[in-house]
Amino acid sequence: MLKKGAKKRAEKLRKLINYHRYLYHVLDRQEISEAVLDSLKKELFDLEQKFPGLITQDSPTQRVGGKPLEKFEKTFHPQPMLSFNDAFSEKDIQNWLERISKLLSQEEKEKIDFFCELKIDGLAIELIYENEVLKTGSTRGDGLVGEDVTQNLKTIEAIPLKIRNQGETIKNLKGQKLGEVSEKLSNQSKKEIVLRGEVFITKKEFEKINKEQEKRKLLIFANPRNIAAGSIRQLDPKITSQRHLDSFAYELITDLWQKTHEEKHKILKALGFKTNPHNKYCKNLKEVFEFHKYWQKNREKLPYEIDGIVVIVNNNKIFEKLGVVGKAPRGAIAFKFPLRQATTEIKDIKVQVGRTGSLTPIAILKPVEVGGVTISKATLHNEDEIKRLGIKIGDTIIVGRAGDVIPDIIGALTELRTGKEKEFRMPKKCPVCGTKTERVKGEVVLRCPNPDCFAKKRRNFYHFVSKGAFDIVGLGPRIIDRLIDEGIISDSADLFNIKKSDILQLERFAEKSTENLVEAIKKKKRITLSRFIYALGIRNVGEETAKSLGEFFGSMENLKRANTEKLQKVSDIGPVVADSIYEWFSKKGNIDFLKKLKKSGIKIIEENKSSYQPLKGKSFILTGTLETMNREKAKEKIRAFGGEISESVSKNTSFLVTGKEPGSKYERAKKLGVRVISENEFLAMLK
Repeated sequence: MLKKGAKKRAEKLRKLINYHRYLYHVLDRQEISEAVLDSLKKELFDLEQKFPGLITQDSPTQRVGGKPLEKFEKTFHPQPMLSFNDAFSEKDIQNWLERISKLLSQEEKEKIDFFCELKIDGLAIELIYENEVLKTGSTRGDGLVGEDVTQNLKTIEAIPLKIRNQGETIKNLKGQKLGEVSEKLSNQSKKEIVLRGEVFITKKEFEKINKEQEKRKLLIFANPRNIAAGSIRQLDPKITSQRHLDSFAYELITDLWQKTHEEKHKILKALGFKTNPHNKYCKNLKEVFEFHKYWQKNREKLPYEIDGIVVIVNNNKIFEKLGVVGKAPRGAIAFKFPLRQATTEIKDIKVQVGRTGSLTPIAILKPVEVGGVTISKATLHNEDEIKRLGIKIGDTIIVGRAGDVIPDIIGALTELRTGKEKEFRMPKKCPVCGTKTERVKGEVVLRCPNPDCFAKKRRNFYHFVSKGAFDIVGLGPRIIDRLIDEGIISDSADLFNIKKSDILQLERFAEKSTENLVEAIKKKKRITLSRFIYALGIRNVGEETAKSLGEFFGSMENLKRANTEKLQKVSDIGPVVADSIYEWFSKKGNIDFLKKLKKSGIKIIEENKSSYQPLKGKSFILTGTLETMNREKAKEKIRAFGGEISESVSKNTSFLVTGKEPGSKYERAKKLGVRVISENEFLAMLK
């Protein structure tokens, strides 16, 4: 075939393939089989290989192409990408409507109606089309600046590489009774179109990927959103394409003369985008509540995960007038579903020994799916909690996910008992080393007092390299276990003397990964005093206490010499904590360990304390996922500027900083009247 004929054939093939893509992904119709469509794509691919000049940016063959990236470039959003405030009850929604109504005229109040969307558990994206062709696809990022992930988004079949031509769009708009929009579009086309949507993975694909991970003895993904987010942020688009992601468009930023949010969805569909067919117009709150109840009851029938609905003021002029508060539009709110629950059986109760010797009972469950996640274990915390719940081995129990994340046993269904259930009692001896357990006065937990208990040592290793401590990237529990089992290390100080040759002798350790690990350990030989204190794993000494000790004593030598009276002069340290610290430094083995660390080249550096202290005297709690920084970084900022970190909400808490998907702390803070602030408000406090 000559090039001229090949060009015409390629154009026809592209048009036909795009037509069937639109039928399948947007209209949910199929006129030809997938095998026939694959055959058409193969013919187009072969033509483009023979005549490379025929390859166009929007060709269906270009969904997976190009070399893996070294990093993602940053890109600015034309308008901020906002998130939604949450509501958890009908009363919350009524309160929201009352609040926004105060900002409107009587005429506007009477015009209020709603458009409701299913809130999919996925990743928000922005798409920019220039002259009908996809130019940029990006993540939300901090709302102002996201990451350019265009290559990866091109691998998703539901996202068109080219929007439908003007003639097809206008014809479709007329069919949807949007004559005014179609008329204006025919007279004045837009060169750039900006829209937003959600990338997600279906339950079926999620299960398939996790089965593959399990087969290859790799980490199991916690939920579908983790896979979607992780897949979009893969530097190699070929990996993204293997995950078979899906996408819905839900927001049109460009003004195409739309008057309502409902019209935005109709226009997006006319342009060739896949929109959620279950989204619905609701004329009042009664219909909103019916929509919410219906999907709360029928959510399992969907092929993807949802955690609620989004309620949006339908009239665009009213929506824009309501404006923005914090990082959320006033005219929209996420109406979340309540905690998911299921029933299952307690097969057994095992006891886990922690790094401080604490014995924690863990319920081994008959695997059950709760909120899209298979749960097979749940902590029972301590003996008192088991008594409070009144559970026995063999019981049928109710299990939920606290904050839609952590497995939480809610209670037992005692009516289903058969008489074969067994009482559980905490062991009198450590299940690992056999030492007699003891209970410290004033504590509810049992402990193993043996300093050489193997389980304690192993967990101390994990703690020593964790984020708040030495933060050695790439050195996880599996590698630590291997190094211990092979006799390469006997305590944490040995880590800093590891040589490349020590690790290379082990099976499954490649040269490059070994070099990276040795280099990562070497880089962490310099550490701040507070991190060093926390890394030691002293009982009752968390990150905040370690920070206070570092600031008060200034050096390890001063801390080592301190008696309990001196220790209690540090803020928030009472007799129990002071005794724990004094006892730790009184043991010869611990002092020898400190000497060994020093000999291994560990250098303790001074804290970087800012003279600017805007947060002094204020206490903070963090909940949910922050977008601009991880929690460790946020904690460092708070401490550097004089603030304190708390772990539990009380009336004395100054601020609760909320990220995406906040947990139960959010509800408690609202009940106690604690001030709740967004991530953007928190960042503003640091300026």
